[in-house]
Amino acid sequence: MTLFEKLIARQIPSDVVYEDEHVFAFRDIQPQAPTHILVVPKKPIPRIAEAELADQALLGHLLLKAAEVARSIGLADSGYRLVINNGRDGGESVPHLHCHILGGRPMNWPPG
Repeated sequence: MTLFEKLIARQIPSDVVYEDEHVFAFRDIQPQAPTHILVVPKKPIPRIAEAELADQALLGHLLLKAAEVARSIGLADSGYRLVINNGRDGGESVPHLHCHILGGRPMNWPPG
């Protein structure tokens, strides 16, 4: 069971921002920006490279809900960044697909 599955199951406490039957969003405990929220599908997909055609609707839902969460916390006007890491070199630290919402400050390009 991944860390995110334990958070979704409420085995580990988290600062929940949004939840529905498909996704779970919570504040990152090691934020990389003033606002740093993770949006996680409840279905455990290890990483985006392992998503399948059957996951297409879930992936769309994940992105739409990330945008909705960003709007609900006031990031829509100033802007924000959505990040999905894939694999060790991509910065993935938990093998469960998730989308980072980063905001509250200007984002530099190129990233890290």
